[in-house]
Amino acid sequence: MADEQNRSGTRSANQTADQSAETKGNFPANAGAEDEIDDSAESNGNRKFAVIGVVLLLVLGAVFFYWRSTFTEDTDDAQVDGNLYQISSRVSGQVVKVTVDDNQTVQAGQLLAEIDPTDYQVALDQAQANLASAQAEFAQATVNVPITQVSVGTMVSTTASDVKGSTDLIAQAEKQVEAASARVDEAKANARKAQADVDRYTPLVEKDVISKQQYDAAVAAAAASKAAVAEAEAAVLAQQNAVASARQRLAEAEAQSAQSVKNGPDQVRMQQSRAEAAQATIQQAQARVDQARLNLGYTRITAPVAGIVNKKNVEVGANLAAGQDLMTIIPLTDLWVTANFKETQLTHMRAGQKVTIKVDAYGGRKFSGSVTQVGGATGSMLSLFPPENATGNYVKVVQRLPVRIDFTNLQQEDGDYVLRPGLSVTPVVEVK
Repeated sequence: MADEQNRSGTRSANQTADQSAETKGNFPANAGAEDEIDDSAESNGNRKFAVIGVVLLLVLGAVFFYWRSTFTEDTDDAQVDGNLYQISSRVSGQVVKVTVDDNQTVQAGQLLAEIDPTDYQVALDQAQANLASAQAEFAQATVNVPITQVSVGTMVSTTASDVKGSTDLIAQAEKQVEAASARVDEAKANARKAQADVDRYTPLVEKDVISKQQYDAAVAAAAASKAAVAEAEAAVLAQQNAVASARQRLAEAEAQSAQSVKNGPDQVRMQQSRAEAAQATIQQAQARVDQARLNLGYTRITAPVAGIVNKKNVEVGANLAAGQDLMTIIPLTDLWVTANFKETQLTHMRAGQKVTIKVDAYGGRKFSGSVTQVGGATGSMLSLFPPENATGNYVKVVQRLPVRIDFTNLQQEDGDYVLRPGLSVTPVVEVK
């Protein structure tokens, strides 16, 4: 302390001497004091600016934190999601060609594998032959419909004509009966007259008034008259039988006509039903042809979408069963983000809000997106064993809901196709 005081005193004496010398040399006596005052003021100004800068940084940090916590919501529990297309065989058979490998990029419609098509080609040929046969049967049944209609019409008109003809025959036979009856009456009158002549000639011939020849002629005439009566009566009986026969034919014609009128439409309908059945057979045969053609087409397994092949488990020579999985195709253009936000972060979250998506795998490379929809239930409720909170040891846990975020300009922002389903991302949603 003494040394310091001595040094301080020495400095003061030196300063006094310097000041005296400066005074003697016409220099201002307070020049050094002014320099010290300027240095002190400059130091205080720098300190003040530093304090103001720190305060501004703190204010900006507080504003940024407030803005981030109030106007945006983010989570690191998010990943890129996408559709995984499971490629399977729709028909059974032996694989004869495989054209892709694992991790190979394929285009929509590109051939992936081929099943031996021989059996399915044979089935298609058989189905086409059955279709041709059904079409021929339909053509025949269709032609028979108008033929049956004409035949039935002819039959109906024929039976009607028979009825009319039988009616006319009855009328004619009845007239002939009347004429025969008149001839019977005439024959009977002639027979009575001849018998009367015989009766008159008998006593005369006995008395020789008339000749024996005249008497014999009268007797013969009487016998002839009796024979004429019998013949006339036989003719009447024959005409009566003809009338009965005509009536019977009329009854038969009427019955046949009624049967034709009744059954004719049924026969036409039956033939039309056969034609319709043949047409239905054509439709069935056509369906079998279509199915056989589909099965033949299924032997060529093609990519439904463009993407990358993964998990390929098929080789040439393998015998496939219908529905057997062959590989998985992962498209790189139909992607979205599934973000599991806390339930406390969903207060202001709505569909359509803008999102900035940071991808962890590429140094935080950013993509743009928008909120599409908020999930219908929390992840715990959709788990294999949902929680049962109706117990005595309940502990409240903040739940998370899946939120779907779609990329808005994926084709432009991911032109190199770096995004893959399953990549971790951090979405930042602008909720205000």
